[in-house]
Amino acid sequence: MAVGEALTNLAAAHVAQLGDVKLSANWMAAVGVPGEDAQLFDTVRAVSDLCQALGVSIPVGKDSLSMRTAWSDEDGEKQVIAPLSLIVSAFARVTDARRTLTPQLVFDGAATELLLIDLSTGRNRLGGSALAQTFNATGSEPPDVDVPGRLVDFFAIVRRLAAEDLLLAYHDRSDGGLFVCLAEMAFASRGGLSIDLDELCDGSAAGSMAALFAEELGAVVQVRRSACAAVRTAFQTAGIAAARIGIPERGGEIRIDCRSKTIFREPRVNLHRAWSETTYHMQSLRDDPECARQEYERLLDTADPGLTLTVPFDPAEDIAAPFIAGGALPKIAILREQGVNSQVEMAAAFDRAGFTAVDVHMSDLLVGRVSLSGFVGAVACGGFSYGDVLGAGKGWARTILFNSRARDEFSAFFARHDSFALGVCNGCQMMSALKSLIPGAEAWPRFARNASEQFEARFTMVELPESPSLFFAGMAGSRLPIVVSHGEGRAEFDADHEKSRALVAMRYLGQTYPHNPNGSPDGIAGLTTTDGRFTILMPHPERVFRTVQMSWHPPHLGEDSPWMRLFRNARKWVG
Repeated sequence: MAVGEALTNLAAAHVAQLGDVKLSANWMAAVGVPGEDAQLFDTVRAVSDLCQALGVSIPVGKDSLSMRTAWSDEDGEKQVIAPLSLIVSAFARVTDARRTLTPQLVFDGAATELLLIDLSTGRNRLGGSALAQTFNATGSEPPDVDVPGRLVDFFAIVRRLAAEDLLLAYHDRSDGGLFVCLAEMAFASRGGLSIDLDELCDGSAAGSMAALFAEELGAVVQVRRSACAAVRTAFQTAGIAAARIGIPERGGEIRIDCRSKTIFREPRVNLHRAWSETTYHMQSLRDDPECARQEYERLLDTADPGLTLTVPFDPAEDIAAPFIAGGALPKIAILREQGVNSQVEMAAAFDRAGFTAVDVHMSDLLVGRVSLSGFVGAVACGGFSYGDVLGAGKGWARTILFNSRARDEFSAFFARHDSFALGVCNGCQMMSALKSLIPGAEAWPRFARNASEQFEARFTMVELPESPSLFFAGMAGSRLPIVVSHGEGRAEFDADHEKSRALVAMRYLGQTYPHNPNGSPDGIAGLTTTDGRFTILMPHPERVFRTVQMSWHPPHLGEDSPWMRLFRNARKWVG
C-alpha cells in the first residue's frame, strides 16, 4: 500500500509512463529482536516482487534498523520495539508541469460528474483505517495491491485521459477513504457535493460506512457529462471499476444519499473546521495563538474568493520590445551575498526583460574587482545572507556600512539620477538598513520577526496602490497572487508611519493572518522612494514572472504572468 499510494498520488502529474517513476524507500525495523529480521526479509522481498511486477525501481533509500529502546527501573528490564514500517516516496520527470491535475473542482457552467475509480473491485477492507482507529480498533483485513497489473493499467489510463483533456480534477482516495477524498476536493474548490452511493453499496449502514471509509487504492475524477461514458469505458475495458458517485455543486453543502435516503448532510464550512481543528490547536501552542485563531476563523468567511486575478493591463504586451529591438542590453547587477539563493530567478526575469544580468557577489565589490558605476540597475536578492545571524539582512547591510570602499560604491550609485535598484525579501531587509544612503528612503521601516512567530512560505494575494515606483508604472489597481518566503517581514517604523503612506508600493490583500502573513501595519508588503527609483518588496515577483511558476492561475493566462510587467517597466524606464 505504501507503494500503491505513492503511485496513485503521482498519477496526477504529467508523467510520460509508469516506468519513468523511481521510488525512495525508508525502512525502519528493530533488527536483532526475535522475529523482526524475518519480517523485514519477507517485507523487502514482497516490495521487490511488487516493484518488478509494476516495472518501477527503487534506486535510492535509507534504513533505520535500531528501532528499539531498552531501560531498567525498579520493576526490572523493559523495552519498546517500534513496528516494522516502510516510507515510500515517488518521483519522476514531469513532461509539462502546467498539465498537472489537482483536487480543485471545475465550475465553468458545463455539466460534470464525479467518478470513483476503484482498484479494489469493491472489497472495501477497513483494517487499519482511520475509521477503525477512531473506534479503538485495528480491524481485520487491510487494503492491499491485489493485482499489480491493474495498478499499471490505472496509471496508463489516467495519463492517457489527462492528455486528451478528459479529466478536469483528480484526487487519490487511499489516505482517509472516499469521504475524506471528496471533502478535500470540496475544501479546495469552496464548493458543495451531491453524492449518491447506489453503485457502491446495498444501502445498509455497514455497507455505506465501508464504501465511505475504506482506504483502498483508487481515485475520484471529475469529468464532463458528455465524456463520462468514454471515461468509464476506458477503465472498465481494463477490468477497473468506474462508478458514478455524484456531482459537484456551487452551494456550500455536502450531501450523501444511498437508495433514495439521505444518510449525511452538513455544511462544507463545518466539515472544513472539523478537518482543521487539530491543526488549529497545535498551531495555537506552537505559534502565535492570535494568528492561529485568525486563520481558523477565516474558514467561516464563505465569501472569501481565495486566489484571484485582477489585472488592469494586458500581461502579454511586451512594453520593453521597442527598446530591446534597438539592440541595447543595459547591464544590471544581480547582487548576492553568502546565503542568498534567489539570484538565478532574478537574473532570468531581468534577462527576459531586455537587460544583461551580471552576477555580482559582494566580495567583488568589497575588494574592488567590480564597480557599480558600470551598471544602470542593481538588485539585492532573497535568501538568508550570513544565515540571518544578525537578523533581517543586517549582516549584509553592515558589510556595506562598515566597509569604506563598499559604502562609497553604494552611496555613489544611489546618488546618480540614472540608476535604479530593487530589493526583494532578504534584499529588502538589507536595503531598508541602508536607508541612510538612499535618497527619499528616510521613512522606510526596519523588518522584524513575523507576528505568527513562524517562517511564512505561502502563495498569497497582494494589491498594488498608486505609487511613484518605476517598477509598477501602469499596474495600479492590480490584485495578484505572489510568493512570500520569509521569517522576518513585519515592518516596524521608528515613529508614526504617516510619512510612509505615499511610498507604499504593495500591500497584502487583508489585515488578518494569513492574508497578512507577517503582521505588518496596514498590510505593507513593499515601499519605494519619493522619486520611485528604489523599491523594496518582501514578496518574490521573480519566482512568478512566468505563468508556469504560479501554483495557481486562471486558465489561458499565457506564457508571461502579470508580474513580468514589473521587469519590463524597468527596461522601459531605462529607455
